[in-house]
Amino acid sequence: MNVVKTENLTKVYNEGKGNEVRALNGLSLTIAKGEFTAIVGPSGSGKSTLLNIIGGLDQPHSGNVLVNEVDIIGLKENERINFRLQHIGFVFQAYNLIPVLNAKENIGFIMLLQHEPQEAIDKRVAELLKSVGLENQALKRPAEMSGGQQQRIAVARALASRPKFVLADEPTANLDSKSTSDLLDIMEQLNEKEGITFIFSTHDQRVIDRARRVVTLEDGKIIADVLQSN
Repeated sequence: MNVVKTENLTKVYNEGKGNEVRALNGLSLTIAKGEFTAIVGPSGSGKSTLLNIIGGLDQPHSGNVLVNEVDIIGLKENERINFRLQHIGFVFQAYNLIPVLNAKENIGFIMLLQHEPQEAIDKRVAELLKSVGLENQALKRPAEMSGGQQQRIAVARALASRPKFVLADEPTANLDSKSTSDLLDIMEQLNEKEGITFIFSTHDQRVIDRARRVVTLEDGKIIADVLQSN
């Protein structure tokens, strides 16, 4: 079963003075349920643009994106926002936690937006804190946690609404080796035990080595697509 299918995606940025940059150039990609895939390539190859379009954060100039067979490009803005909230988890390089909320509140925030009952939120948050090994950090705010702990809370937040897949854009860029290893261990366990699909955009060789599929972009096109036996 495919969770994501892109067809002939094109994205062009106008840098002025008639200078156009083709960030995506007819890119087609299929991601199946349960994949642990890294999208790699040099800066400017289109990695983040691809993730942003798959996640409904940006629109292509042409092409289609099907998420669980729903054409998210054809959705109205408010429909796309709601679809993203219900079906897609995000982990960002800069963590993007809400500073005034503690770890427990950050994780449960998306469920709050979904108008889930508090009892269900509390139960799900407790499960996720345990799954990322941070039960003892529940009441700490982001500034009171290390970068590695913040990113683990960000992963838990991404999973709160039980999304179809998680998009992780350079999630280890600000982490040391130990924190990166711990984070990847957790993501692998979630992938293997719960079947959660992860799609990474990364330069980090440590992430690439753990991925089971590596898709390499260059100039907005796929130049290699390799399955790895880890």
